[in-house]
Amino acid sequence: MKERLQKILSAHGIASRRKAEDLIAQGRVTCNGAVASLGDSADPEVDAICVDGISLRQADAPVYLMLNKPRGYVTTLRDPQGRPNTAQLVSGCGVRVYPVGRLDLDSEGLLLLTNDGAWANNLMHPRHQVEKTYQLWVQNFSPEKEALLRRPVELDGYRIQPPWVHLDSRQEDRARLTIRIHEGRNRQIRRMSQLAGLTVTR
Repeated sequence: MKERLQKILSAHGIASRRKAEDLIAQGRVTCNGAVASLGDSADPEVDAICVDGISLRQADAPVYLMLNKPRGYVTTLRDPQGRPNTAQLVSGCGVRVYPVGRLDLDSEGLLLLTNDGAWANNLMHPRHQVEKTYQLWVQNFSPEKEALLRRPVELDGYRIQPPWVHLDSRQEDRARLTIRIHEGRNRQIRRMSQLAGLTVTR
């Protein structure tokens, strides 16, 4: 199926769409031996697409990484504020990979990275309902607040599905919870907890 070249380059992990447009404008992209122009379309399954003379088929061997993201790292390829980012943690893998979903600056745990755009989209697209599991430590816990956490709430004008919540352990007003969700709104777990009156410490 034909698609714009910049979309194909981005899906293959060569560059972001904007950077891919720059590569095309600089004459560094060819399609079937001819220098490509902005607006050109191609079928990556049929057409011979090259960047700097290197075939896309050569360059796009799929790479899948599992990263235990530490706290203090932004899930991005480049941060305008200069904070440590996840791209720096995997810079030695030999190809440009990008994160599948996000973990916020203060969160830690499993983060997937890949150069396989179709695979990443299958995991991230809401229609596939891929379950995500989070473990969190909270303060100000009570059974009433746990019940509030289970309710469907509105975030960013969107009513989220009720999460699955399990109380793992409790000591006075501190607790460890496991939560499963299907959506991935920005800082969703922290914001849901805040609306329930809970303070997330980890």
